Amino acid sequence: MEVIKVRDFKEFKEFIKGKRVAVIGIGVSNRPLIKKLISYGAIVTAFDKKEEIEAKEELENLGVKFVLGNNYLEEIDQYEVIFRTPSLLPTNEYLLRAKQKGAYITSEIRELVKYCKGKIFGVTGSDGKTTTTTLIYEMLKKQGYNVYLGGNIGIPLFEKIEEIKEDDLVVLELSSFQLMDFDISPDVSVITNLSPNHLDYHTDMDEYVDSKKNIFKHQSSEGITVLNRDNDITYSMREEVKSNLRMFSMKENAFSYYKDGSLYVDGRFVCNKDEVKLIGMHNIENLITAFSAVYGYVSIENMRHVAIDFSGVEHRIEFVRELNGVKFYNDSIASSPTRTLAGLNSFDRKVILIAGGYDKNIPFEPLAEGGIDKIKVLVLLGMTKDKIKKAFIDVMNVTGKHVKIIEANSLEDAVFKAYSEAERGDIITLSPACASFDMFKNFEERGNKFKDIVNSVF
Repeated sequence: MEVIKVRDFKEFKEFIKGKRVAVIGIGVSNRPLIKKLISYGAIVTAFDKKEEIEAKEELENLGVKFVLGNNYLEEIDQYEVIFRTPSLLPTNEYLLRAKQKGAYITSEIRELVKYCKGKIFGVTGSDGKTTTTTLIYEMLKKQGYNVYLGGNIGIPLFEKIEEIKEDDLVVLELSSFQLMDFDISPDVSVITNLSPNHLDYHTDMDEYVDSKKNIFKHQSSEGITVLNRDNDITYSMREEVKSNLRMFSMKENAFSYYKDGSLYVDGRFVCNKDEVKLIGMHNIENLITAFSAVYGYVSIENMRHVAIDFSGVEHRIEFVRELNGVKFYNDSIASSPTRTLAGLNSFDRKVILIAGGYDKNIPFEPLAEGGIDKIKVLVLLGMTKDKIKKAFIDVMNVTGKHVKIIEANSLEDAVFKAYSEAERGDIITLSPACASFDMFKNFEERGNKFKDIVNSVF
């Protein structure tokens, strides 16, 4: 059954007025949301596990009440409307109890997609989301559209919802956490690829994959869905797509594809691989993904312009510094083994790899099997260092191959030990294959710390 996108935001404003509203998580995206809800007449209480909250006094002056601390969710079922933070899944027992009592449970990004007047391009996947989202944004902007960038990157767009016009375009990076309870889909939906990820949060791989499907499942027949022909999981979704399906491939002809050193869309040449500034074949794949998404909106000429001009997004194989012939790269975004492997494959020589971090319950055997020939020295840190070490030792025992493994106590220690192993011409890359939460707030903080160490200590 087709779900027709609701466009009249007056409906939401009338609905929310006078309601007892709970906003869970008082981070960067939810603070503007809270202010907007208050301006529409909602009675807002903000919930957070943390005791110390930025801008607390400012929000209190607007009439916001707070429930903070470890037991912050115990009375959440007393509210009529609940805006969840993405990492609090809709399967949470407290949210389920509230839903049974009649609460409307939603999120900032879900309401944006539901009521936004402009056409929405949504991008999800295990790897390549941010670069692909940014490429789509840059291509649409180059074509001359008024474009908004949001979701996991850009700015919180719900506060802009009444400014966005029907002729405007919105590009969103969307996570599995955000998509889990979506009952509406973007106009153009992209899944870059899928591999095991976030299994520390999701019940199992099926739940993770099913959440991703929501990006296209509720499209009208006029929508566009872009899927990876080369990824078994995304390719298997093709029969479930009810809108216009576009496939991209690095291996064979598809709607957009790479062949013999050139990039094509709908059979038309866009550019040569050697003209592209982005490093790595995974970024060639990100480009052809973006081509499929924007085709019909953006000319071949403007696709080409962005493809050969765009030099990358921060923390994604970002060149930091060359010191005594040793090059340092920041690939802190690589929070999964598949992402790290893509980074390793971007270089034409073995690298000194700094890896390890928070444990998302993802297996590291694929990293060891695919990476052992790409790594000169492996420097490990964080919660997962023993698991990664074991995976590599097991592969070494089976294959007879060898890679030197060093353990570090901190990121600074890891950088020093990596540099002490380096010779002129070597590459040192931070590409952790893990999330950052054991030592850092997010991958950006981790990457910035790495850059600070590399630029200031040596």
